[in-house]
Amino acid sequence: MNLPFVMIPCDNRLIGGHYYHALGRKYADAVRLAADCLPLLVPTGGARELQPYLEMADGIMLTGSPANVHPSHFGQDLHDPSLPLDPERDSVTLPLVRMAVEHGIPLLAICRGLQEINVAMGGTLHQAVHEVPGKRDHREDPTKALEDQYGPVHEVNVTAEGRLMGIVGQSRFTVNSLHGQGIDLLAPGLVAEAVSPDHIIEAVRVAAHPGFSLGLQWHPEWKVMDNPLSVRIFHAFGEACRAFRASRGRSGAVPMSRAA
Repeated sequence: MNLPFVMIPCDNRLIGGHYYHALGRKYADAVRLAADCLPLLVPTGGARELQPYLEMADGIMLTGSPANVHPSHFGQDLHDPSLPLDPERDSVTLPLVRMAVEHGIPLLAICRGLQEINVAMGGTLHQAVHEVPGKRDHREDPTKALEDQYGPVHEVNVTAEGRLMGIVGQSRFTVNSLHGQGIDLLAPGLVAEAVSPDHIIEAVRVAAHPGFSLGLQWHPEWKVMDNPLSVRIFHAFGEACRAFRASRGRSGAVPMSRAA
């Protein structure tokens, strides 16, 4: 098998009194099934440990998470202390975004991942979109079944002739919505690729990135193989990872030891 590796930083979760590095299986499955790549799960041990993983990675994916980016990273005080944070993830993903841009490593970011791109590049976030005048409540209803929480909620309008338009081939489509935070001030060097009817930025790319970069506020990984548009997004990401791997001349071949 000569499949690209996609580096995926994990969350930090307290489960049963113990801390775990955690990754929702739907993200790894989407990388395997729709991008045709191999997920490379990365513990959040600090930015100094990233280089060995970067040497193996042909792509980077930043996932959604129950935890928010700490507002100190974009110059704000904490609005709601009851909401979860993950400072260890912040310490990895924010510098990782900048490294991906510097080295041209394909980058796909989902939900919190899009917010991490914006913060890493110098933008700010609404900590509570639903409290902003003129904005709808983009959060899911936790009392509903998962099928309903991840169901289609609102349309997005796609930027003409942008990267996302080139992938999906549609100027408008409907997405799910499961986020409390969202982009406020768009970071310098980011380009909006889609917006919601209430003018929340739903997709971005990094103009300075020499290759593939795409951040999405919705969750295309949810039952990815049942959604043709989501499949196209992950397929495009996978193709970029294969091209990046080829550009570095990596065969991906691993010597096999002979049985005694």
